[in-house]
Amino acid sequence: MPIRAILTDIEGTTSSISFVKDVLFPYARRALPAFVAARGKEPGVRRWLDAVATENGGMCDDRMIVEVLQGWIDEDRKHTALKALQGMVWADGYRSADFTAHIYPDAAPALMAWKEAGLPLYVYSSGSVPAQRLFFGHSDAGDLTPLFSGWFDTEVGGKREADSYRRIAAEIGVAPGDILFLSDVVEELDAAREAGLATVLVDRREDYPNPRTGEATHGHARVESFADIALTA
Repeated sequence: MPIRAILTDIEGTTSSISFVKDVLFPYARRALPAFVAARGKEPGVRRWLDAVATENGGMCDDRMIVEVLQGWIDEDRKHTALKALQGMVWADGYRSADFTAHIYPDAAPALMAWKEAGLPLYVYSSGSVPAQRLFFGHSDAGDLTPLFSGWFDTEVGGKREADSYRRIAAEIGVAPGDILFLSDVVEELDAAREAGLATVLVDRREDYPNPRTGEATHGHARVESFADIALTA
């Protein structure tokens, strides 16, 4: 059946894992202490700091909260509060042109072609929605945000939970079977398939030097480039 909407991951899918690991995470780790000291009383920031404090026994020292957050960065923990705060920190970096977001050369043209063909495009990433918008708004290929019709993060649910994909399908108003989900993580694709979505494993050599083939794909269609994606399921 023809695909009527595309839902894509970011890290390892449209963009390199190394950019996030080697550029964004270290930047946030370095900048967090000064960011919290300067903006910690703002309601939009305080909300997330208090969430971290409550989860860690009600700590009241922002310096301790920052240390917890930095530890979570080191662990690559997928925590909504961390992602929200990282997004605010990264906003400063993007706006000051400290870096631009990496986009694979095959990804931007494919996204543009799909959009031009009338397919609505959506993002689902563990990074917060504001961080997603900043990422695509300050990409190597320019401002790509006009290509997307919607954005989803872990507030809709975990990426390895089938119900998250059911919620996304309901929100965008497209039957699950008409949505194609693109990701480099097999377990995310498993959850999306359980919810009824079509799936493609994006298995880029730059991020995964050892090709995942056979049983390692869990039966998902596999490509090494967006240029190889067929929009039929």
